[in-house]
Amino acid sequence: MSNETIILSFTAASIGFFHTLFGPDHYVPFIVMAKARKWSYLKTVVITICCGIGHVGSSIILGLVGASLGLAVLKLEIFESIRGEWAGWALITFGFVYFIWGIRRAIRNKPHTHSHVHSDGSIHNHKHKHVEEHSHVHEKEYLAKPIPWALFVIFVLGPCEPLIPLLMYPAVKESFSSMIIVASIFSLVTISTMLGAVLLGAFGMSFVPFRRFERYSHALAGLAVFSCGYAIKFLGL
Repeated sequence: MSNETIILSFTAASIGFFHTLFGPDHYVPFIVMAKARKWSYLKTVVITICCGIGHVGSSIILGLVGASLGLAVLKLEIFESIRGEWAGWALITFGFVYFIWGIRRAIRNKPHTHSHVHSDGSIHNHKHKHVEEHSHVHEKEYLAKPIPWALFVIFVLGPCEPLIPLLMYPAVKESFSSMIIVASIFSLVTISTMLGAVLLGAFGMSFVPFRRFERYSHALAGLAVFSCGYAIKFLGL
């Protein structure tokens, strides 16, 4: 391995780590969705890894195609920028729709009191929530599959901006194998950082006294995802 490849490999690891850590959209959606939808740690890990693979894999494929066809890096950067716009709007749309659904669910799930008269004349009141106690099981089944797939599509759309111009194209000047090595290191560090941040966040959320606001958990999750999309689109994160 040449000195240039070694330097690019360390650079790839550093960029992969900090690019992911400073981009809350890489982990916040998984943390809040895991909390709201009560995903197990295993399910959270699987969904995060799959979305991470889609996220870095789409840019790697684009970089490999561009390098093979001899396309100028500027053309790929323009396309990556367009993909970034799509991903930002997709997060905004997904978060907003889920927020509205969460608000609607919270309103329907408002606790209310029923009075019961027993045969001996005694009366007692009790509170309950119709959505939790009488809602269709189909509602959970209806949302169980689309949400992970929606996240996967959003992350496939989302580009790894520094990967192609800063790492893959400089590496391919050494050799095609150097580009593969550098891209693999970047991918491994990026996905590992995503997973670590998601697990730490999910673990931390388990200690938050959330029961009082549990009724609004879905709405808050949608708002968090919406905020990530807004940060990407309008704040340049």
